[in-house]
Amino acid sequence: MYNGSMVTVILPGYSSKNKDWAMEAAREVKMDHEVRPILWDHWQDPDKKFDAKEKADDVVDILLDERVNIIAKSIGTLVASYMIEKITERIDKVVFCGIPLNGLTEDKKQDMRNALKSFPHDKIICFQNQEDPQGSFDAVKKFISEVSPDIKVVSKPREDHEYPYYPEFQVFLKNF
Repeated sequence: MYNGSMVTVILPGYSSKNKDWAMEAAREVKMDHEVRPILWDHWQDPDKKFDAKEKADDVVDILLDERVNIIAKSIGTLVASYMIEKITERIDKVVFCGIPLNGLTEDKKQDMRNALKSFPHDKIICFQNQEDPQGSFDAVKKFISEVSPDIKVVSKPREDHEYPYYPEFQVFLKNF
């Protein structure tokens, strides 16, 4: 087991309205260590390009040698996937919500599959709204089960891309 300090990072979706979600998640998820929202630079400077691999590298660099939990929403799930590939041994648990299957290329979907295959399946959970316009629960369940039927995918009764399930995130992260 890795013995660095611990942090939970919040990786939001692409749109600037996800800043509120990231800040709220950081406030609402109570851990015995720092919960750190990551704010994308293109929210302040629209000329900044968003590249999920580069964002993963940036977050890994910020973390130094810390152990990490990840809560990721939407495109943040792709950033988290690249982080899993880079620092698997330092990641404790991962919460995915709102995987944006409808907006991912086949290459990006394969990158996500590869990352998920390499990570302990009991250490990851996915929350997906039943009728999320970015990817329905049924589509995400099928996608995840192709990686492993052991990864838990939780259906939520919403028709949007909002994921305010902070108490459930916290329970998963705190349970052994």
